[in-house]
Amino acid sequence: MEKLLELLQGIRPDVDFENEIALVDDGILDSMDIVSIISELDDEFDVQVRINELDPDNFNSMESIWELVQKLKN
Repeated sequence: MEKLLELLQGIRPDVDFENEIALVDDGILDSMDIVSIISELDDEFDVQVRINELDPDNFNSMESIWELVQKLKN
C-alpha cells in the first residue's frame, strides 16, 4: 500500500490520503484527479479500471482504492 500512497501523493501532494475517508464525497478529488489515479493504477499495478468500477465509493479513501486494486488483480 506504500506504493499506492506514493502514487496518490504524486498526483495530489496537498491531500492527507492516510486519514481522508470522503475524497470524492467532499469534493477533494475531482474527475481529472480520478482519471490521473486510474492511469497511474494501470501503470503501477497493471490493472484495468472498468466503467462499472467508477463508483465514488471506490475512490473515497486510500483504503477503498487499495481494495479496488486488490479486487482487480484477482
